[in-house]
Amino acid sequence: MKIQYLTLALALGLGFSASAQVTATVRDIAPYVYPQNKAAAPPSFTYAPDGNGYLLLSDDGKAIVRYDIATGKEIETVFDVRQTRESMIGSIDGFEMSANGRYILVYNDTEPVYRRSYKAKYYVYEVHSRILKPLSANFEKQQSPLMSPDGRMVAFVADNNIYVRKNDYGSEVQVTKDGERNVRINGIPDWVYEEEFSCNVSMAWAPDNLTLCYLSYDESQVPLYTLPQYQGTCNPMDQYEFYPGYYQYKYPVAGERNSVVRLHSYDIETRKIKDIDLPDSKIEYIPRIEYGHSPERLMVATLNRDQNHFELYSVNPKSTVTKSVYAEDSKAWIDPTTYENITYLNDGFMLLSDKSGYRHIYKYSYAGAPVRTVTSGEYDVTDFYGVDAKGVIYYQAAKPTPMDRTIYSVGPKGQTELVSKEKGTSSADFSADMSFALMSYSDADTPPVYAMCRANGKQVRMLEDNKAYASKYASVPKKVFFTMESDGNVLNGYYILPSKPGKRPVIMSQYSGPGSQSVLNRWSLDWEQYFAMQGYAVICVDGRGTGGRGRQFEDVVYKQLGYYETIDQVNAARWAAAQPWADASKIGIYGWSYGGFEALMASTVPGAPYAAAVSVAPVTSWRFYDSVYTERYMLTPQQNERGYELSPLDRASQLQCPLLLMYGTADDNVHPVNTLMFVSALQSAGGLCDVFPFVNMNHSINGCNARAVVYAKMLDFFNKNL
Repeated sequence: MKIQYLTLALALGLGFSASAQVTATVRDIAPYVYPQNKAAAPPSFTYAPDGNGYLLLSDDGKAIVRYDIATGKEIETVFDVRQTRESMIGSIDGFEMSANGRYILVYNDTEPVYRRSYKAKYYVYEVHSRILKPLSANFEKQQSPLMSPDGRMVAFVADNNIYVRKNDYGSEVQVTKDGERNVRINGIPDWVYEEEFSCNVSMAWAPDNLTLCYLSYDESQVPLYTLPQYQGTCNPMDQYEFYPGYYQYKYPVAGERNSVVRLHSYDIETRKIKDIDLPDSKIEYIPRIEYGHSPERLMVATLNRDQNHFELYSVNPKSTVTKSVYAEDSKAWIDPTTYENITYLNDGFMLLSDKSGYRHIYKYSYAGAPVRTVTSGEYDVTDFYGVDAKGVIYYQAAKPTPMDRTIYSVGPKGQTELVSKEKGTSSADFSADMSFALMSYSDADTPPVYAMCRANGKQVRMLEDNKAYASKYASVPKKVFFTMESDGNVLNGYYILPSKPGKRPVIMSQYSGPGSQSVLNRWSLDWEQYFAMQGYAVICVDGRGTGGRGRQFEDVVYKQLGYYETIDQVNAARWAAAQPWADASKIGIYGWSYGGFEALMASTVPGAPYAAAVSVAPVTSWRFYDSVYTERYMLTPQQNERGYELSPLDRASQLQCPLLLMYGTADDNVHPVNTLMFVSALQSAGGLCDVFPFVNMNHSINGCNARAVVYAKMLDFFNKNL
């Protein structure tokens, strides 16, 4: 029968070369995409809390070693799994040292939960005695442990409840008792808080170690979401070999009920819990809680549901007296950098705000009085690093152009100094005392370079110059930056051309989401260079709504996501079509996530100049996406019905070109329903498309060489259609 089948296959001209070719493509493209495309970087280290050196986990996970910052020489081994007392473990995945250096929290057997969160087996290590003990005697794994300032206690979460371990006595106290999966969470955020407010812990210790404040999330009224699970072949789940399983969690889509979040304080000595009521009934979200250098001053960041009113409160957890110290309103939305990156100092707090039209640094007293406008001008501050003992402030800004990222310092009298190179992309990770910084630099033609530097930018020692990496990829096509006009607006873009002369097919790469930037003067090696090596011209343009250019440029998309972005991407396609190196009849567009949404929006414009489109993990209707992100830019469907009608799902019948859709069947972020409903709408309209699912993969579609398969499939699709 095998011989007969082979004879029939050959007679029909089927053969096996196509499969071999695809396999070869996956193998060839893999060095250009994640994870093989990553440049080398120094090992991830942690600055010692006392400022004396940095801590590094050994490659085998068996030891934590302290090194001198300036010289890189080993000072001492502060933890060794072979030298512990009472408990023995084979290795660790990570660690955290207490502020006084007395204790180290180590963990292993890590189990991912969502994007930022995980459970693990945690242990408390007392440095002087070398005694190692499990964090909990009652729970095998814990989540989001938080050490008290003196290191003598650790608050952690297990089964949605908070527990406090007292290291001196080895005792474990249960703080909350009402935690229940999919009903109530204590001390850690729900899915939408973690995803959209970038947090994985919702607890804060008082500076005097006597109070633990925390948030609780009542998600009982949040609709339950179900995702199917299959056996699969990448990390297979054999329990689902013949019958699929499922995973359920609470996910609030736009316009639906959110978790009800409440603030509480727990007295360590009396073991009493107090409910703390905030004065504004319109508060929907509490993205951050953190003490402001006093046990009587818990700083609580709040937002209304529309996310256009931010208010910061100072709360006394003992008396529950609450005072508003800062408020800000926006005609569109409050940018998350304002409430996610507040720095609390002894004499006040620093925050980033774009209330002037550009994002800048401001200082306020704890009474709420403005103290200082630290930066100003027509540029955005993109990161705040901190303040040293002399009052010198360090930050990163989108200067001298929105495509650059440069590090500056500003002194107490306002004198500004350049710390890094002016052109390109620089970033920094400062030590606790702001005296040293790990600085990185790259530009479009230079892979990342990492050096340990003084705070003023003077190099102390080179950590990684990536010369071998640069040599390996020296022949890849280079980016060429350009500007173009769309609707009277100047847009930034780049293109990458193959070495082969003549008119080439064009692939447009874009993300387009609010506040994002794809066109940056930094090193980026990915599928784009590989596709250019295969004969394609690749172009990328940041349209209106993207970041780095002030709020006026960004806010235009408010309440109408996909409208101006689509105008700009279609105009970018027409700009490309007019270039001497482009084949105007062969233009494709690609995007992932928000970029997938925009790829569908652009390819459903009547008369759009696309010959093919690829959309990966796309949002196809904002009614399907989560409440926090969607409503930040769109308000609720009840408030903005017309805006929600502007979606790929509502215009599937207008698809102008061949389409490839790819998605992960376990995507807990942009659910598979987005793709499936678009396909359903397309089918009902008599349309056709290609669909390529990734079994049990999440939004990142990564692992088991999946990322290379994504782009190999995309290349195969564009080869057939362009």
